[in-house]
Amino acid sequence: MLVCVCNGIREKDFRAAVREGASTPCSAYNRIGHRPKCGQCVSFAKTIIADERVSA
Repeated sequence: MLVCVCNGIREKDFRAAVREGASTPCSAYNRIGHRPKCGQCVSFAKTIIADERVSA
């Protein structure tokens, strides 16, 4: 599943960035080498970050 259509960021890559220490959407995007463009994905990104924190 895609988290960010603008950048083509897959959920598994985003989750990996969070597991590596990213704590905000912007820091996760930076780890992947992108930044949010339109912003539609930020709420989904926050949900993934919360899910990963619970799983940790």
